[in-house]
Amino acid sequence: MAEQGTSGRSVLGKAISGQRRGVAVGATLAAGHQLGEALVPVLIGVVIDDAVAGADAGALVRWLLVLVAVYVLLALSFRMGVRAAERASELAAHRVRLELVGRVLDPRGGAERGRLPGAVANIATEDARRVGYVVMAVTIGVSGLAGAAVSAAALLLISVPLGLLVLLGTPVLLWLGHLLSRPLEHRSAAEQEQAANASGVAADLISGMRVLKGIGAQDAAVARYRRTSRDSLAATLRAARAEGWQNGVVLALTGGFIALVALVGGRLALSGDITLGELVAAVGLAQFLLTPLQVFAYVNAEFAQARASAARVAEVLAAPPAVVPGGRRLPEPVRGELRLRGVGLGALAEVDLAVAAGELVGVATTEPAAAEALLRCLGRVEDPEAGTVELDGVPLTGLDPAELRTAVLVAAHDADLFAGTVAENVTAADPVPADAGSADAGSADAKAGGARTGPEPPGRDPGPAMAAAAADEVARTLPHGARTEVGEAGRALSGGQRQRVALARALHAGRPVLVVHDPTTAVDVVTEARIAEGLRAFRTGRTTLLVTNSPALLAVADRVVFVDAGRVAATGPHADLVRDDAAYRTAVLA
Repeated sequence: MAEQGTSGRSVLGKAISGQRRGVAVGATLAAGHQLGEALVPVLIGVVIDDAVAGADAGALVRWLLVLVAVYVLLALSFRMGVRAAERASELAAHRVRLELVGRVLDPRGGAERGRLPGAVANIATEDARRVGYVVMAVTIGVSGLAGAAVSAAALLLISVPLGLLVLLGTPVLLWLGHLLSRPLEHRSAAEQEQAANASGVAADLISGMRVLKGIGAQDAAVARYRRTSRDSLAATLRAARAEGWQNGVVLALTGGFIALVALVGGRLALSGDITLGELVAAVGLAQFLLTPLQVFAYVNAEFAQARASAARVAEVLAAPPAVVPGGRRLPEPVRGELRLRGVGLGALAEVDLAVAAGELVGVATTEPAAAEALLRCLGRVEDPEAGTVELDGVPLTGLDPAELRTAVLVAAHDADLFAGTVAENVTAADPVPADAGSADAGSADAKAGGARTGPEPPGRDPGPAMAAAAADEVARTLPHGARTEVGEAGRALSGGQRQRVALARALHAGRPVLVVHDPTTAVDVVTEARIAEGLRAFRTGRTTLLVTNSPALLAVADRVVFVDAGRVAATGPHADLVRDDAAYRTAVLA
């Protein structure tokens, strides 16, 4: 995992060094191609002096055969070199994406802070692609240097003044190209930032499309995206103008340089210092120089954009973690006893709460922010600003977040489903063996009455968890039962169906401690009552917290903790609190 010292330069260096073999093979073959390209005008000059001027038909045939062989090698080296470079480029981008995904999924969190999900996705796709493409740029740049070097060497052999002119002029052009790439780098960074923001806004609006339609806010949403899209377009146009300006100026400088080489060569030919064939070769080499010099301009532009993208990648990789792993281990076995001592975070203030192992406790709050803060503490998404949270006597701050989540599962209210089938979503936490594709179908689909369209995920039978969450009813209404595809983020299902499948997934995971937040807000009262009874039966003997204001769910809890104004205001059975506490009655029944 990347450390906080990660920089854009180190990201680029790692991308290149990680593909050393591919870069070496691609650059060698590409340099061979440039060598052949540079030899063509030289060979033509030799043909003129050796065969045409001397009227030697045999020499003409021999040199033409040599030219044919050179062109065959040119085609092969180009094809193989580009293939090796493209492969190395794609592998480099893939590794950058893997590192980004690893950082985003790191249990310590923090990578996504301050960024919309769409913005993170844009960095992992477009920016990673640009960073990977720097491998191709290096390969092309090496081939350009090889071409320029061979041309200069050939010109030195033809004429020392011509060779020195090329050797001294090429570094000056490279330096000017680097200076001209600075504005492009800055504008490319702004372009990518605006593109990522537009992607994030689009993903945000699409995910909330049903809500927007329900409240009639489509026009406001369209206006918001139009503004963001226009900002992104303006940034893209500014970057395009900078790139066009840079390419135009570099091309003009390059053309002037080549014209100067041709002029010097012509004067040398007129003075008799070089032959007609050497003049033709010199002019041909001067024209050929246009290719490597254009390559240098292209490579400068690519590096400018890659540096901007690498800086954005580095920001994600170097993002400080939200929580720091501790050095303690979970007790064996985990009993599931929870204890909050003076916990303060956000809307929570000095919360004291003890949950015995195997107890089913409801938590009702007057403020949604208090419920959210409690979930963040228990899942160790954030550490409390004050106080401690303990599991079986061990402070959560002393545990590694990844290890903690093998014992404590916090099922958020807005938990997403994944693309795949209902059964694959429910069993998402199951280990997948290597021969998973040959596993027999489980019993959940048979109970749901769905058609057999493919193997179910291996592992424990998801049927009991689906029944407890009333997700078996969902499966029975679908065309292929539990093997029906749910679509991206589960959008093929209704809100209530998604909630039931998500709850079944949380139950099936079988963690010693389960924290569930408002799992039934989108289901009808009959289904909610069935879920309440099923949840209690399924979690018997295992610690469960129901963070909700649902009377049906709170009624099946062993006891309810009422949090008012961020503090524990009352504790007792649901019925007693409804009867005796007016604030609780208002929060739960209003």
